[in-house]
Amino acid sequence: MSLKHSYTLVAPFYDAFLTAATRGARKRSLSALAEGSPRDVLLLGVGTGLDLPHLPPQHRYVGLDLTAAMLMRARPRAAGLHFAALRGDVQRLPFHDASFDAAVLHLILAVVPAPTLCLAEAVRVVKPGGALLVFDKFLRRGEAGWKRLLNPLTRHVATRLDVVFEDLLETVGGISVTTNEAAMASGWFRLIRIAKHGA
Repeated sequence: MSLKHSYTLVAPFYDAFLTAATRGARKRSLSALAEGSPRDVLLLGVGTGLDLPHLPPQHRYVGLDLTAAMLMRARPRAAGLHFAALRGDVQRLPFHDASFDAAVLHLILAVVPAPTLCLAEAVRVVKPGGALLVFDKFLRRGEAGWKRLLNPLTRHVATRLDVVFEDLLETVGGISVTTNEAAMASGWFRLIRIAKHGA
């Protein structure tokens, strides 16, 4: 089953599982956008819009997702925001280089088949000096156990359990980590802020 089909099926139940569990981490991550003049911000894998209530209103947002069912649920949460919903693939972004001041990657890098490509595309469309806000689950290097054992099943249905952020960072150039802290589940989920070089 493709991710497009599986997330179309889970869209009606997605919020029940993730709203309360991830609210605090989302707010902490998005607090980085609270200050400053209006900017253009890309939300990759916006899903049902669980980030939208926590976004400061001064910016212009584009929320991109693979499934129409997710975007349909996101739009009502955008009340009061300058928000455009767009259907598309986060691994092949339909934007020119340096189109956005910031990108938000919440629970998307450990979902897509090619997380390196997703991160590289996000870096490509962010302006030099811009920021990428990541909230996701990542293995530590050398970590084994049940997560890797279950990955062949879960990666085709809903999420990957084998993504190592440090491996992505080494593959995608032109960026550096400014913060990397535990968010949930004893540090399995992390909040990471990335700066794009060249400002």
